[in-house]
Amino acid sequence: MGSVTSELPSQRTPLADAAETGLKIVVVGGFGVGKTTLVRSVSEIRPLNTEEVMTQAGQGVDETEGVDQKSTTTVAFDFGRISLNQRMVLYLFGAPGQERFWFLWDRLFSGTLGAVVLVDTRRMEDSWYAIDRLEHHRTPFVVAVNRFDGDENQFSLEEIRQALALGEHIPMVDCDARLRSSGKEVLIALVDHLYALALSKEQTP
Repeated sequence: MGSVTSELPSQRTPLADAAETGLKIVVVGGFGVGKTTLVRSVSEIRPLNTEEVMTQAGQGVDETEGVDQKSTTTVAFDFGRISLNQRMVLYLFGAPGQERFWFLWDRLFSGTLGAVVLVDTRRMEDSWYAIDRLEHHRTPFVVAVNRFDGDENQFSLEEIRQALALGEHIPMVDCDARLRSSGKEVLIALVDHLYALALSKEQTP
């Protein structure tokens, strides 16, 4: 991505006294897709992250084609928090993207209400595992296409839906993980999706 600066609030917001609903959300996707960037850009607290500098030991293990300039990698998970309103708070967990850390995912999904699958159209096949595991756990999710600067694959959301064999019931949105406003729209889309699913279940006899 280019040199756009994330839209960070002037000061981190303390948790409101009225907050009563905490929702666990997981951000998943392939290596280098922008999960850490998304959590960092939207979090209203200083995010916890476990990024480490990539070394030669990872060569031949971590697939870096398409993300050659990436110099750090998440080795456990990222954690952040964002208040959608005075009562509802999202706790964000960014899952590691490298295949050698995928064993952490199933445990991370425990207690998760919903998920965001970040997609990089330059490495679309990296999204398959995330979608598979979420469907296995029956975890509702939305797909957010992180549009990178200089990406020549300007696929439409419908083309990406077909490539990933996603049903029409799964929401898809464009985003720029660097921008707080964009990341927040992704999370709102997920909350709206979860609300619609809950409402549908209530109306089912």
